[in-house]
Amino acid sequence: MKRIAILLTLALCTFGVPRALDAATAIEMTPEIEQGLKKAETYLDGIKTMQAEFLQISSSGDTANGKILLSRPKNLRIEYDPPTPILIVADGEFLSYVDTELKQVNHIPIEDTPAAFLLRDDFSFTGPELTVTRFERRANTLRISAVQTKDPLAGELTLVFTENPMVLRKWVVIDAQGVITDLTLINARFDYPIPESEFLTSFPELDLEGR
Repeated sequence: MKRIAILLTLALCTFGVPRALDAATAIEMTPEIEQGLKKAETYLDGIKTMQAEFLQISSSGDTANGKILLSRPKNLRIEYDPPTPILIVADGEFLSYVDTELKQVNHIPIEDTPAAFLLRDDFSFTGPELTVTRFERRANTLRISAVQTKDPLAGELTLVFTENPMVLRKWVVIDAQGVITDLTLINARFDYPIPESEFLTSFPELDLEGR
């Protein structure tokens, strides 16, 4: 169970050196694609908070469940259900990976992670930071895949929406080694207040060793 959490965390936190992905190529823009990207951007910019349960599945067959809290533009909390002893928290400055079993925490600058793109105040698929690699629209489902422009071989993020009404349903991460991690949102609630205390990146109650 811990392994799948680590896989997602590595994808969200930093990009590895090995290159298992093929070189990513930007898609050719059409009016339909531009309209779809703009629709997704407007929707994502409109999300202030989100609370949801999730089911996470990796291509290795591992599964995990948990709870995710999102408060844009800077905060994220991913808490895994037992027996997975992992907690991930972003506070706008750092993304912290906490192993409550080993009592260890690692803090990574949020701007050095792909998670920063989900947390920005002004989300853009067409800005210089992201390169859109795939756009699929079928059966009321919209899938948009993108890579970091500065390091396109490092990993790919796919966001999956239903369109009518427009709702974020899941995201899929393919890391630099080609491992696929699929996170599906369950019972998502949007724009409900979330206490700021949920996003603190100090954990004195756990007596953790930080580094």
